[in-house]
Amino acid sequence: MTEGSCLCGGVKFAIDGRLTPLQYCHCTRCRKTSGSAFVAAVAAKMEALRWISGADLVEVYVAPLIDTPPPYRVAFCRRCGSDLPLYDPERPFVVVPAGSLDSHPEITPLRHIFVGLKAPWFEIHDGLPRFEGHAPPEQRLPATRAKP
Repeated sequence: MTEGSCLCGGVKFAIDGRLTPLQYCHCTRCRKTSGSAFVAAVAAKMEALRWISGADLVEVYVAPLIDTPPPYRVAFCRRCGSDLPLYDPERPFVVVPAGSLDSHPEITPLRHIFVGLKAPWFEIHDGLPRFEGHAPPEQRLPATRAKP
């Protein structure tokens, strides 16, 4: 089990199960929501996410669509603004900001995506695979939930 929380401690969650390796996203919207050069995130099966406390404090912002669906979404604590796991009922997984994790599971970095949009003041110095945009389709998580 992996646990996480927001800055004020009002929201606490657990992930029961495996997490994907870390993905670093350098897109403009991820940089804006994180206030940093990129977002480091992992994913888990949607049913693995369990809100321990503060589920009523979780807010989801849906940004206007820029190009093609789906729109950009971000979950955060309404009280302190911390990024939180994004539950999207259209997808079979939850995206978890790595910075929200309190326990440190054995996860390793996998890749950088949207490097074509990275901040000009940030240099990538590791040898991880880099993609100008999304990772190739065969390397992505499923985009939609399977229909029963």
